[in-house]
Amino acid sequence: MHVIELARPDTKAFQRVVRPDPAAPGDRQVLVRMRAASLNFIDVAVVRGHYPAASYPNIPVADGAGEVVEVGAGVTHLKAGDRVAIHPKAIWVGGRPTRERAHIMRGVTVPGSLTEYQLVDAATAVRAPDHLTWAEIAALPITFTTGWSSLKMADINAGATIVVLGTGGASLSTLQLAKAQGARVIVTSSSDDKIERAKALGADAGVNYRTTPDWHERVLDLTDGVGADLVFEAAGTDTFPRSIKSVRQGGTVFTIGFRTGGVAELDLMAVIVNGLRIIGTNTGSADDLREAVRAVASTGLRPVIAQTYGLDQIEAAYEAFAKGEAFGKTVFDIAW
Repeated sequence: MHVIELARPDTKAFQRVVRPDPAAPGDRQVLVRMRAASLNFIDVAVVRGHYPAASYPNIPVADGAGEVVEVGAGVTHLKAGDRVAIHPKAIWVGGRPTRERAHIMRGVTVPGSLTEYQLVDAATAVRAPDHLTWAEIAALPITFTTGWSSLKMADINAGATIVVLGTGGASLSTLQLAKAQGARVIVTSSSDDKIERAKALGADAGVNYRTTPDWHERVLDLTDGVGADLVFEAAGTDTFPRSIKSVRQGGTVFTIGFRTGGVAELDLMAVIVNGLRIIGTNTGSADDLREAVRAVASTGLRPVIAQTYGLDQIEAAYEAFAKGEAFGKTVFDIAW
């Protein structure tokens, strides 16, 4: 079978190689022909050598989607021909995270999605909603699992206010899921055009952090001085202190990103006095993805796709994604 291999942590180290076809699926396994994959910041960290657990050489990209071509014994919820999103945590089916469950990740420690076929645990393959394209299915796993987990952990219901930082895939999926639950959403961006596009997706208000550097004060204004129930913290060092200042008494800062750095100053008095919850996440389980996909199916949501690349454009796709300027997800069409 054809695969894309990352030989070492270097954007020039992608190569197309041929590997043996996978074996027939064993007990509770499925064989999937891959059709699409989508980039997340962890994929950039791997290719830059900034993710300590990553192994090389490896098949890159955590998130992917494909068509089931064969099922093993004991698989009853899937059949040949089903379209599936493949959860990136290869053994984290459900329950709380453990060191092992969180560590084993496609495209990082085990082979990822840029391959002709993948043999996976059937419990980590989630049947996709019929209304989605291959690109949209590939955009589901990390971003929608993460967005769904943030809303669930912060107890977000109708009438709550959340702030999402930026307009990348995770932030937009959280926006969409929050609006489907009746929440009010404030989005931050350095672009007025992107704020307007986010409003077209349902955002109730936006703050341009380039023209309003103290954007947390605008959040407080928009919430009558109360603050947000949840801040979806997707950036890291540059934004974390203001995220703390944006959240209400007893509110939640849900931190997922390190695009601007992984070390942040923390005002402990603000955390203690205001009873804040700071939750870090490394996505969630396959069961969490399954819940998010049910929400997508029932509401008709469609992930936002920024751009689709072919397998002959891998370096360009990574470089464009790393700039952080895309509105939505960057996707690969897996066609050999």
